[in-house]
Amino acid sequence: MEVILREDIERLGHRGDVVKVAPGYARNFLLPKKLAVTATESNKKIVEQERQAHLRKEAKLKTEAEDLSKLLNGVNITISQKAGDNDQLFGSVTAKDVAEALEKKNFTVDRRRILLEDPIKQLGEHKVPVRLHKDVTTEITVNVVREG
Repeated sequence: MEVILREDIERLGHRGDVVKVAPGYARNFLLPKKLAVTATESNKKIVEQERQAHLRKEAKLKTEAEDLSKLLNGVNITISQKAGDNDQLFGSVTAKDVAEALEKKNFTVDRRRILLEDPIKQLGEHKVPVRLHKDVTTEITVNVVREG
């Protein structure tokens, strides 16, 4: 059965692609969740219009993310934490802490956009990547200092 995807689906295709799937997969999963529509001429025109609108919106979001990236590039934030000997933190600095520190500097960044592989557990200066858009990633410097 041929369907037109309305969303990007991993290992199947991208928005607007016409793909061939098993009838049961289309009938029981894709169509009820409105992830796809059947491939008719009228649906192809509608999906193409939706795709164009999505591309315009995506381009606008990307330019906004690039502008924010230019502002964030080189931003230094300082977070103070209690630490023991050997500069080991008693807790850790997480993406939430970094997001809150950015909020204090008037940058609104969702904590899920901050790409910390593991929480920071050492004092010092750390480079932290921030993905603002799927194509735009910038780095900020997080300086973790001893509290008190």
